[in-house]
Amino acid sequence: MAERGGRGTSSGCDSSLDKSITLPPDEIFRNLENAKCFAIDIGGSLTKLAYYSTVQHKVARVRSFDHSGKDIEHESPYEITVQEEITARLHFIKFENTYIETCLDFIKDHLVNTETKVLKATGGGAYKFKDLIEKKLGLKVDKEDVMTCLIKGCNFVLKNIPHEVFAYQKDSDTEFRFQTNHPNIFPYLLVNIGSGVSIVKVETGDKFEWIGGSSIGGGTFWGLGALLTKTKKFDELLQLASKGQHTNVDMLVKDVYGGAYQTLGLSGNLIASSFGKSATADKEFSKDDMAKSLLHMISNDIGQLACLYAKLHNLHKIYFGGFFIRGHPVTMRTITYSINFFSKGEVQALFLRHEGYLGAIGAFLKGAEQDNPNEYSWGENYAGSSGLMSTSPDLCPMQRARSGTFDMFEMDRLERPLVNLPLLKDPSTYIPDTVDLTDDAMARKYWLTCFEEALDGVVKRAMASQPDSTDAAERAEKFRQKYWNKLQTLRQQPFAYGTLTVRSLLDTREHCLNEFNFPDPYSKVKQKENGIALKCFPSVIESLDSLGWEERQFALVKGLLAGNVFDWGAKAVSEVLESEPQFGFEEAKEKLQERPWLEDSYSEWIQRLKEGPPHKCALIFADNSGIDIILGVFPFVRELLSRGTEVILACNSGPALNDVTYSESLIVTERIAAMDPIIQSALMEERLLLVQTGSSSPCLDLSRLDKGLALLVRERKTDLVIIEGMGRAIHTNYYAALQCESLKLAVIKNSWLADRLGGKIFSVIFKYEVPRK
Repeated sequence: MAERGGRGTSSGCDSSLDKSITLPPDEIFRNLENAKCFAIDIGGSLTKLAYYSTVQHKVARVRSFDHSGKDIEHESPYEITVQEEITARLHFIKFENTYIETCLDFIKDHLVNTETKVLKATGGGAYKFKDLIEKKLGLKVDKEDVMTCLIKGCNFVLKNIPHEVFAYQKDSDTEFRFQTNHPNIFPYLLVNIGSGVSIVKVETGDKFEWIGGSSIGGGTFWGLGALLTKTKKFDELLQLASKGQHTNVDMLVKDVYGGAYQTLGLSGNLIASSFGKSATADKEFSKDDMAKSLLHMISNDIGQLACLYAKLHNLHKIYFGGFFIRGHPVTMRTITYSINFFSKGEVQALFLRHEGYLGAIGAFLKGAEQDNPNEYSWGENYAGSSGLMSTSPDLCPMQRARSGTFDMFEMDRLERPLVNLPLLKDPSTYIPDTVDLTDDAMARKYWLTCFEEALDGVVKRAMASQPDSTDAAERAEKFRQKYWNKLQTLRQQPFAYGTLTVRSLLDTREHCLNEFNFPDPYSKVKQKENGIALKCFPSVIESLDSLGWEERQFALVKGLLAGNVFDWGAKAVSEVLESEPQFGFEEAKEKLQERPWLEDSYSEWIQRLKEGPPHKCALIFADNSGIDIILGVFPFVRELLSRGTEVILACNSGPALNDVTYSESLIVTERIAAMDPIIQSALMEERLLLVQTGSSSPCLDLSRLDKGLALLVRERKTDLVIIEGMGRAIHTNYYAALQCESLKLAVIKNSWLADRLGGKIFSVIFKYEVPRK
């Protein structure tokens, strides 16, 4: 590995690591040279390391030209500069204690400029390995309470990771059913299954109480399992259990009662006595069967105990965490069954995707309180996270074996706090995504193939965006390999990062592009298209103003839809745009489906405009740069303003595909205002307000929007929401229920999606919705 920060790598450490892992060390311990503070959670067999680093990466910035004394007719609307930006990232690594000395050596050799003088540590190993850590790292170890760290970590992931929580469903096509983040996560019961079991009632972020526990936990399974099977490794015991048949060992209700069990109202397959057959049967029992019986016995016991405590304290959510579960299907299935059986379905068993990191996250938060990490919103970085591994022992064994050694999880700090859109009808049931690809195998196969086939074009576009860079081709190839690998993982493990959706596939691609310093591959395309569209703006407005009222309303909507055709993220469109440079606004109108549209409530919309009062304030989520926003959205905005409606125009905070960003929208609006007195006066009087969404995605999650936008929506008493674009209005939010009137508009630019919705390519969605009272 190359030297970093002026210090070389210990050759002994490198060779040791290379023997034990399949990834290079700098792929595991990323950004260590910029690490600021560390924390560690050491359990009986796994060590979880948490560290905070700063990440330097390139960003494309836009700024207006200085037009003083210049002829601006032939200039672009702005210039693009590439700058370095520093952002914050949290890294979490999970590895076996077998490698703790090697890893500590490696970390020591690469801790450059760390601000950590006292290392926050939790878990039993914080005591066991205290002297080793202090000797290896030269830091004082400050031991933190295990339960406090667990709760802090649990609250943190529940708040920041949308697809953190899942229910496990036996014999379902989708074993993992991921939960929607509830705006209020409290109260809940946390059942942490380590060597023993701890049960904690959590009422608020700072108020929690240990209310019970048991000495029969993961250590019991491991210990008794070792005695029964002579198998010493935990994972090997789970492997045996996954192949076993517990009914060969356990006495069932039907074994006790024969056929008479039906009169008791019980299932004959219920376990009447764990290991009951072993007392009377004169035979040898297989290791597999004994391991399965033991796992059932302990999981059932834990489930019943947890259920009783939940009912006692009137709690309906139980989160299970701890090393015992480890995503193992038999364990989760048995606990879920036990909870359902004893609570009669009133209490829900829930599991956490990152349950193994809770203690490390909590210890880190304890050590970073001066940086107020809880005041920010965070998001999972898919490029740097391993994801939830497959539950099948036979599925992708190499990857599963690797994850047992090193497992990674990364989170990026977002610049602004994210909150729910106040206009959501019910935030607790809101689901952004229209199709769950985890559940829909046919759709999953199509979209994964679609993203694979588009990869060459994305690589080409990324390189073209940085023509002066000597290493652009090399970085683009690394991006290709990383994203390709992610897609292959998702083919085998669609649940790896939560619910698989078109949105998550797009977001993963953006994360991978950023990872290799391609922050905005479409920046030059957007610059050119914005310049061309601005020159056309006066003639489009002149044409609209010459029409009668009803004719103009239809022309405005048709313009909005035609603008939405210009989406470089759609293969059918990008091929047209690349092969036909003359393709423009009028050509796009010709492509549109004739009325009646595929989804058509235009008549109801016009009736509302004719008969109802002007809306007080409209919130518009804009989509693409160029023709879309300038010739489609802005004429529509202008009409709303003329009716007396205030407008909040929301654009992405960061780049994604050719979507318009907030910083681009400021310059575009400034240029339009110079040409149009209606826009100019609305800006000056703050009847037109430009805001950022807090998102850098082609899709739209209304539960994670910029706090400033949410405050403005409340303040201006917004009563109309307009969502445009295939990503924002079809892939996401097609079924979103709002408290106010809404318009969802899009042109379908994907033939498979059009066919599934019963239409053809360039079919139109015009969905006007009024909330039921």
